[in-house]
Amino acid sequence: MATKKGMAGVKPVEKKTAAAKTVAPAVEVKAESTAEAEAKDTEAVEKTAEPKKAPKKALAAKTAPKAIKSSLCVQFAGKEYTEKSLVSAAKKAYVALGNKAADIKTIEVYVKLEDSAAYYAVNGVGSPDYKIEL
Repeated sequence: MATKKGMAGVKPVEKKTAAAKTVAPAVEVKAESTAEAEAKDTEAVEKTAEPKKAPKKALAAKTAPKAIKSSLCVQFAGKEYTEKSLVSAAKKAYVALGNKAADIKTIEVYVKLEDSAAYYAVNGVGSPDYKIEL
């Protein structure tokens, strides 16, 4: 056998003869009815179609953002107002108008410096009466 250039040291593959082949023993196949075969196919599809649920604790731990500590301070005309003081004043003003403090679920405060006032909305509802003089 002739070797090609660059193929030095590579052994040629020996061809096996038909006598070296082994024959597997014959296997008897049991015939199934078509109804049994369809039932097995349906079960296999149902088992693979069920989605796997990820553990909720592990998923929540990965996606939960860390809380950021923040504060707000507004300085105007020699006065200083913090977020807490403005929210507290808005709650007092809301209760002074005859409302119950227990009814407050959310409160938003809007500071309008040119009016020297802060306006607030309680539970997403605002009113011209919801005003704090600064």
